Amino acid sequence: MHMKPLNGLRILEFDGLGPVTFAAMMLADMGAEVLRLTRSEAAGSAVFSEVGGAVLHRNRAAVPVDLKSASDRRGVLSLVESADAVIEGFRPGVMERLGYGPADLLGRNPALVFGRITGWGQSGPLAQAVGHDLNYIGLTGLLHAMGSPDRPPTPPLNLVGDYGGGAMMLVVGVLAALLEVRTTGRGRVVDAAMTDGTALLGGLFHALRAQGLWNDRRGSNLLDGGAPFYRCYICRDGGYVAVAALEPRFYLALLSGLGIDPAEAPQYDTFAWPDLHLRFAALFAARNRDDWAEHFAGTEACVTPVLSLGEAPAHPHNQARGTFEDGAPAPAPRFDDQPSTVANPPPLPLDAAILRWGGCEPR
Repeated sequence: MHMKPLNGLRILEFDGLGPVTFAAMMLADMGAEVLRLTRSEAAGSAVFSEVGGAVLHRNRAAVPVDLKSASDRRGVLSLVESADAVIEGFRPGVMERLGYGPADLLGRNPALVFGRITGWGQSGPLAQAVGHDLNYIGLTGLLHAMGSPDRPPTPPLNLVGDYGGGAMMLVVGVLAALLEVRTTGRGRVVDAAMTDGTALLGGLFHALRAQGLWNDRRGSNLLDGGAPFYRCYICRDGGYVAVAALEPRFYLALLSGLGIDPAEAPQYDTFAWPDLHLRFAALFAARNRDDWAEHFAGTEACVTPVLSLGEAPAHPHNQARGTFEDGAPAPAPRFDDQPSTVANPPPLPLDAAILRWGGCEPR
């Protein structure tokens, strides 16, 4: 039987919305035993099973608790004493007011890693302000760079702030801190702010801007849709193709497939880009999406169909790799020849969770 990389790790997830849920899913997918502390009916709030459903809440049991109840508090603290890490996504100060802040929990378990994620961070003038993904990425400069030049910036779903700059940074930070515990025996607090993480994701564009290779005019740069060879085009049937022929060799393959003489379309003549875009658009609009996909299949033109969420699981490549399971994304990344596993265990009562982790109610 293959062991997953994080087998043996015990993580408590204080249930919430958005990135902390995604981070917990990733940790559980990679083998950590994650217990999801959900709000019980006694706490006056429904369990968040409807948000993320069986996908984002997979591979871990929900443990209903009332964090303000004295008896449930004793049980949660017992779990903390057996945990390697906790993760939470409340506004700064909430965990402290509930009596579950870093000082409280590391006092019980000095080797504990306390991972916390917020939009603005634990400090700074906006730390207590409300907000969502779009607000956070708007403050980093990245949102300004997304979308068409003649329209407002386009929200990139909630992938950049919540998940890329948030959940992924929390996972990396928690795993790094857990590695440190192995040598020092001391836990630490991980402050994952979506503004910090999103800004970091934009490192390439700051580097390009410093070299004069990127400007703040949206839709006029190499990777933001300004280049006619790196953007999407509508086809005759209303579908789209993604064109990403960045390298000169790939660009030549694109021109060949479109029947364009390279002498008429120098790749990096930026003044000619608007006219070339119109020429490409007219050509792609003359055939259906899947016709173009078949036409460019096996070439180096980097032309692929833009699939909908409903279409993606049926694509042959995704089927061959098992990228989706029952229509939902499978765990990633892969490890050697170990098959991915997805389970949805039933809720676990608090006393049963304590027994599972070999704990007892603390004083």
